[in-house]
Amino acid sequence: MNSGRNGKRIRPRGQAQNAQAIQGTSASRRFSPRRAGLVLSVLALAGCSSIEAPVPKDPDALEDYKQANDRYEPLNRKVYNLTMKFDKWALRPVAKAYVWAVPHPVRNSLGNMITTMNEPSVFFNDVGAGRPRRAGDAFARWCINMSVGIGGLIDVAKMAGFPHHDNDAGLTMANWGVPSGPYLFLPMGPSSFRDGIGYGIDQGLSPWNYVPRGYGLISFNWAYNMMGVVHGRSEHLDDLDALQRDALDPYATIRSAYQQQRKAQAEAIKNDHRATVPLWYHVKNRQQG
Repeated sequence: MNSGRNGKRIRPRGQAQNAQAIQGTSASRRFSPRRAGLVLSVLALAGCSSIEAPVPKDPDALEDYKQANDRYEPLNRKVYNLTMKFDKWALRPVAKAYVWAVPHPVRNSLGNMITTMNEPSVFFNDVGAGRPRRAGDAFARWCINMSVGIGGLIDVAKMAGFPHHDNDAGLTMANWGVPSGPYLFLPMGPSSFRDGIGYGIDQGLSPWNYVPRGYGLISFNWAYNMMGVVHGRSEHLDDLDALQRDALDPYATIRSAYQQQRKAQAEAIKNDHRATVPLWYHVKNRQQG
């Protein structure tokens, strides 16, 4: 399962933290056209009535059904089980080997690089959401970290007052009132109809998918994608183990936490009405005045 994007670690005490670890941050949620094909295949299968969960007749059960928004739960659970098997036998061992072999400072620098390289996608989504201040911060992060930060290995932008923030096409569409549609569990993790479409849009917004051939750039792009997946998974080894071990129904826990987190992220963007100019500009003017 593709988790990461420099996401925060999860703990069993909070569903919001669980969602952040499962979903991760935007950099390591990137996927290849082959994976995009898997997304489209799952979306197509979701149109078959045979994989839909029956609508309960009991009022209380019906209320829970509506709140879960998991119309295709039979299919989603099958994809979830397959994903967990792949994670157990392939991705998790690779992530553990990565943690064992690579020192923490180096892993932290690689995480900074992955986040920085995703800033163009964040920038375009901030513009699309009509949030110029956020877009300016993302652009500043890209310029500072790619130059002074040695290609993003050092997060100099954060030291300069430009911390990273998440945004993607799914959140941008949510900002404009596009409903999420039913919950989906895709090969890269929890999603929805809106966020699944957003994944494809984000691929079009990422400049790294347009690298020319030659000079090893195609190989670099593949390595960057794989590194994002492994690095993201490595950040949640203990947390996902705890979730699988302690939750009565890990699938339902992930679903609830993901939906809560996405709603909170969309609300944060919608309520962000900061001035266009950065905060340091206001501070400088007050000091001079």
